[in-house]
Amino acid sequence: MTDDERPAEPATVGTASEEVFKVVETALYDVWRVANDLARIRPPDDYYRVTIFGSSRAEPGDEIYDEVKRLARDLAAMGCDIVTGGGPGLMQAANEGAKLGDPENVTRSIGLPVTLPHEEEPNPFVEKMYHHETFFTRLHHFVRLSSAFVVVRGGIGTTLEMAMIWQLLQVRHMQGVPLIFIGAMWKDLVAWAKKYMLGGERILASAEDLGIPVCVADADEACAVIRRSLEQRDADA
Repeated sequence: MTDDERPAEPATVGTASEEVFKVVETALYDVWRVANDLARIRPPDDYYRVTIFGSSRAEPGDEIYDEVKRLARDLAAMGCDIVTGGGPGLMQAANEGAKLGDPENVTRSIGLPVTLPHEEEPNPFVEKMYHHETFFTRLHHFVRLSSAFVVVRGGIGTTLEMAMIWQLLQVRHMQGVPLIFIGAMWKDLVAWAKKYMLGGERILASAEDLGIPVCVADADEACAVIRRSLEQRDADA
């Protein structure tokens, strides 16, 4: 092959130039566009996966730890995979309960840990792990995997996860996916939202939007909501 026949080398740019910034921005946008297209492919309906969001600070022996473990155990016994952030606290309680409710190893206990400065090892009850470097990709993965979401007591991270799912349901980027709040903490949050988003001189949300979460008192009521969702899925199949 002669020099004239060789393909032209792409033009290069200096690392400090404005052109570099434009190249990076364009490449990132293309990557995001591919990710968005791939995310439209949902997992097969053979799986019903319940993501449980909750605090990493709870410990074995806490009342809420035992309740979440029981919740996940009962859901796994119903045939649901359990998905968590894969860390300690209530994430561990959920993955532990998933193992207890599935002695025949039919369902899966899934963890999606994220890299943190104070990083801890994934909890020992995770069967399938997908490690993420950022919260952005992990949140996207939760959405792609899950058939339902249950939110238990938690802090800022749990609130972030809960709010994103709530908004995706509000704007119909997800449909037919239960979002279940357990306990007074989240019931009070919904009441706060109704007071300040619906009660001022300027309406900031619709009553329908604020009715998206299903507020329940305990694990038994949450399981009943999931059971109805499973029955509806089977009826629609």
